[in-house]
Amino acid sequence: MTDTYFDLNRLNPEQRQAVETTEGPVLVLSGAGTGKTTVLTTRLAYIIRTGKALPFQCLAVTFTNKAAKEMQERLDVMIGGDCHVSWLGTFHKIGLKILRNHPKKVGLSSGFGILDASDQERLLKQIMTDRHLDLKNNPPSYLIDRIQRLKDKGLTPEQAEKRGEEDPLVLRLYKLYQERLVAMNTVDFGDLLLYCLELFHKHPEILTALRKQFKYILVDEYQDTNIVQYLWLRLLTNPEHNNICCVGDDDQSIYSWRGAEIGNILKFEQDFPNATIIRLESNYRSTAPILAGASGLIAHNRNRLGKTLHPAPDRDGSGDKINVIGTWNGNSEAETICNLIEREQRHGTSLPEMAVLVRAGFQTRAFEDALLNHGLPYKVIGGMRFYEREEIRDITAYIRLLVQPKDDMAFVRIVNKPRRGVGDAALQTIRQRATENHISLYEAAQTLLDEKAIKGAAKTRLERFFNLYDSWRKEMKETPAYDVLSRMLEESGYLDMRRAEKTPETEGRLENIKELTGQFKNSFDTFEDYLEHTSLSMDNDNATLTGDYISVMTLHAAKGLEFETVFLPGWEEGIFPHQKSLNEGGSKALEEERRLAYVGITRAKKHVYISFAGSRFMYNHQWQNNPPSRFISEIPEENMEMVTISSDYNYGDGYDRGYTNASYSYKKKKSAGYFGSSFAPAFAVGAEVRHEKYGYGTVIAANGDRIQVVFEDGATKTLMADYLESV
Repeated sequence: MTDTYFDLNRLNPEQRQAVETTEGPVLVLSGAGTGKTTVLTTRLAYIIRTGKALPFQCLAVTFTNKAAKEMQERLDVMIGGDCHVSWLGTFHKIGLKILRNHPKKVGLSSGFGILDASDQERLLKQIMTDRHLDLKNNPPSYLIDRIQRLKDKGLTPEQAEKRGEEDPLVLRLYKLYQERLVAMNTVDFGDLLLYCLELFHKHPEILTALRKQFKYILVDEYQDTNIVQYLWLRLLTNPEHNNICCVGDDDQSIYSWRGAEIGNILKFEQDFPNATIIRLESNYRSTAPILAGASGLIAHNRNRLGKTLHPAPDRDGSGDKINVIGTWNGNSEAETICNLIEREQRHGTSLPEMAVLVRAGFQTRAFEDALLNHGLPYKVIGGMRFYEREEIRDITAYIRLLVQPKDDMAFVRIVNKPRRGVGDAALQTIRQRATENHISLYEAAQTLLDEKAIKGAAKTRLERFFNLYDSWRKEMKETPAYDVLSRMLEESGYLDMRRAEKTPETEGRLENIKELTGQFKNSFDTFEDYLEHTSLSMDNDNATLTGDYISVMTLHAAKGLEFETVFLPGWEEGIFPHQKSLNEGGSKALEEERRLAYVGITRAKKHVYISFAGSRFMYNHQWQNNPPSRFISEIPEENMEMVTISSDYNYGDGYDRGYTNASYSYKKKKSAGYFGSSFAPAFAVGAEVRHEKYGYGTVIAANGDRIQVVFEDGATKTLMADYLESV
């Protein structure tokens, strides 16, 4: 037992109050960077050290194994390594422990198994196949996700059917799926709490015993709880004393899409009328302008309990304002941020201390390209790099086969995407012929068609497949690559295949495809250029990075992390806040988007750079002008520094109508050159320029940002001005 690490005098007054207020219901509203884990762990140590409860009489629930491990390690220091808190863990871990003690009470046998996510999907697919259900139009991955959402709401198949919360197919499959799990003596993760609810209701004596055992309950990240977690906690809380302490931040509730209910934390005082509410507002992470800016932004939400972050008393109250930067377009935005990253490096900030946080996964493409061009090592956190994503690899395979018909790996990848009746047996026949004749799979399939060795639907579809490739190859000789690509995606049926999918990933996949086609318009004259570019990108293997790198991730993935400097690109209406969220969720979704913006800003310790583009090239091959995000105008003017590129900058349609308040008196912080070449005007005809890849050349034509250059090797390229520099 180490008193050095258990010193309540090290806490600020609010933290100490949260630790020492042990009796009755307590809600600790812990803002970003206010010491949430310290409070939660110290409170548990205090309860045990003062003899209020033995370790096994305390229930401490976290959301991740990592958080549980960190709490236990800190407790080992505070109360001694021999004092293990056996009921400290995730919701799933604690639920499993309860069920292991009483399996037969809910119809299970001892030693029951647990299915992981991939096994769940495979089991449902098997059930659907047995009943001859259409897997193509009803993807198991989508359906299992819907079933899990019902479990998150605490609904059994019978309860879900009675409430009619899902379509009949989902309800039917939920019942069949659950019956199969019981027959297999198996549960999935959703069952671990759902069965607990059943256990508590059918066997109140077990619930009573647990209530008596758990004298104190502590809950981390309460704002992220779903309905079944909420019901589980309410049942375990002993109504004789209601000694439950929930720590969370309603302003950081950003996971409604996976079942989190912000209402759980908002109605805490209704659930426990005599609750003590303690606000932790002293921030130990960020500077005063960052905190004031974030607080001013989140204050626009109506559904919140309210708190205002400020620097802790021992912290310096000064700091740089939030920088908001307007750029010409999406590519220049990425280029500008790379220039700023290099500037931060020169001023002593290392790459691991910086992060680029995007609203949606498709946005990473421009930054991956720009970071690669600048030679800045990066890693996409919590997801694949853009060119590694399944749909991008599929399209790249279509292109590879167009450029090189003998590419067998590309052929195998896409010959049956979408389905063309080329199953394993047909593919094996094609392989055999290719081996015998020493030819490619593409040629072997054509030979078999000529010999009428392939028949039926497969014959018709394969003939169309080859006819399409013949027409695309003819067209690519005289048509821009992006036009040919658009035709390929539509005529091949690939886009329709992706549109018809019903999975949680569908929207992101379509956004990535749109991003790729837009990239072709701006960056690639030929398919060969694209393939060379992707090869170089993939050669930059981030998975093996051992040195310093900058992190690129979504805002959702960044929650809980912190960096010296944070870059927040794409703050435009329709991107952030995300248009689909607004269309489907209205004001409730807007408030969650604003909470996401708040999370992004409060990841930074010293510097925040928010950026937006005047125009972005969209899938319809048109430049789209989006107004700056409303969130920018909601940051108090005194906490931000506006920087733009010129007085005639195009802020997009609707800017004057909705975004002309005082905070939009754009002032240049320094000269335009301070932020690098992205602010340079279009090059004049005759100008000598240099390109990172193509070398030196002369401008022979200019149309806005699109510059035509003849290079020293005689090649003529049309490039965006952002990728050229004067010489």
